[in-house]
Amino acid sequence: MNKTLVLSTTISNIIIKLAREQGKAPEILLTELLETKLDPKISVNVYLELHKKYLDEGKKLLEKGDLTQASEKYWSAVTALLNAIGVIRREPHYSHRELSLLVEKLAIELKRPELSKLFAVAERLHANFYHNFIKSKETFEEYVKDIIKLVKILKEYLQQKMQ
Repeated sequence: MNKTLVLSTTISNIIIKLAREQGKAPEILLTELLETKLDPKISVNVYLELHKKYLDEGKKLLEKGDLTQASEKYWSAVTALLNAIGVIRREPHYSHRELSLLVEKLAIELKRPELSKLFAVAERLHANFYHNFIKSKETFEEYVKDIIKLVKILKEYLQQKMQ
């Protein structure tokens, strides 16, 4: 059985264009579109797999010094986890606004107000992908520390909810 899907250039370009317009990785966009057809457990597992993939890619890009591309990978890793949480909670999680609202709810529910600040760092990295304003690798690495803190909190929450 072939596990590779080859898309036409036209379809690929449409997916990439739509994902970029929505500030999402193409895989995230496709998973969101498929969610209505998938068992929620499958959707959550896909988001968790994407989260790991994006974290690994972000780390490799950072090691190469490609801060712009690494920015989007770290953002995508965070949004993949938030999408998984949205699925579990049966709450909207498709737009940037919905993700922000979800983070605010989590911050209140978990009594972890720092979640909002940590998410703001992820948003800064997302903006850097489009505007390329972070030039210092040392500064970027400090942002990544905050992303790792956020990821840890979100993963702990997911683990509790999945039991």
